[in-house]
Amino acid sequence: MTVDHVRSLSSGINQTGVRAYNERLLLSVLQRNGALPGGELARRTGLSPQTTSVILRKLEQDGLLHKGAPVKGKVGKPSVPFDIEADGLFSMGLKIGRRSADLLVLDLKGEVRMQLRETYDYPMPDTVFGFLERGYEDLMSALSIDMRSRMCGLGIAAPFELWNWHELVGAPPAEFAAWRDIDFSAEAARITDLPVHQVNDATAACRAEHVFGMGREYRDYVYFFIGAFIGGGIVLDHAVFEGNQKNAGAFGPLPVPDVQGKPAQLIDLASIRALEVRLEADGLDPRQLWQTPQDWSHLEAYVQPWLEQTADALAIASVASCAVIDFEAVVIDGAMPATCRARLVEMTRTRLSDQDLRGVIAPEIIEGRVGNNARGIGAAAGPIISQVLLNRSAALLGHG
Repeated sequence: MTVDHVRSLSSGINQTGVRAYNERLLLSVLQRNGALPGGELARRTGLSPQTTSVILRKLEQDGLLHKGAPVKGKVGKPSVPFDIEADGLFSMGLKIGRRSADLLVLDLKGEVRMQLRETYDYPMPDTVFGFLERGYEDLMSALSIDMRSRMCGLGIAAPFELWNWHELVGAPPAEFAAWRDIDFSAEAARITDLPVHQVNDATAACRAEHVFGMGREYRDYVYFFIGAFIGGGIVLDHAVFEGNQKNAGAFGPLPVPDVQGKPAQLIDLASIRALEVRLEADGLDPRQLWQTPQDWSHLEAYVQPWLEQTADALAIASVASCAVIDFEAVVIDGAMPATCRARLVEMTRTRLSDQDLRGVIAPEIIEGRVGNNARGIGAAAGPIISQVLLNRSAALLGHG
């Protein structure tokens, strides 16, 4: 991907009292585009060269940026590119999933530095927060003093209304109802004094893709993440749109017909749980789908028909989504081997071309880049965005 394919962000502001916004803007442009010299940053943001220079010096002093090697041009003195300093800030992300919980440390450039995983038959509060307590202590102990001082927060990604998922995860309803009374921030506060950010798990995956993946190339797109259950997110005008109840992109209940044309929901057809059911029907252990590293090659007889079913459902869901909002693209990612994801994307493209597209402009069908770890990375990205990057939706409301 070249810089020319990266969509531009909004302009900066030169007035007194808004330097925090401009700092976020410069960091966001660098995060989005990679290393750039001060003159190019000034041109892209609309800030004056003097204002840009002052802010860059401050960000460098704060350890958030570093200078690269001078680049010689044809005329004039060499330009000096600035880039984000990966060690400038760290955050933790906790992903609560159906089969496992992940706790990871993310740096400012979106790289996972350390990660722990806990597996279970189904998630219960004592198990999940016990894992968080142990994992937090282990990860913090492994960090240097300077890295610990730059830890900015804890993000938690969990399914919306987790207590309603007992039947799908195979948990006893009475026990699983304990999630209804759980205050995630209060539970985390017993373990850490870091700021806590909670987000829907599929929205977190969309955020990871938006900040560290394909999001740099598109302004408006719909995002599908295929985990144990399918979820997703929506990006509008370069910002992840969470919705009134922070549940936008909850595509699971979307009505789609099954292979017999009978009414069904997307969650029943395009979730990895549907592949688990195929294995269980033949007496096979579905937990093998979640072993790391993931390798489904020996299960091709089950994977191929599942991919076909999922692609059919995603094609229909893509048309329905684009009938509501004129999305440029549909981004597909998931907790599956990369080879399976690539096949699913190609199959969905083919299925989309077979749909009745009258009145709808067909979107591009794109493969996500972040992959299986998207929910944990997206959870950890929340505190980083809150601290140093441009939350464009908030900025447009005057709260940036």
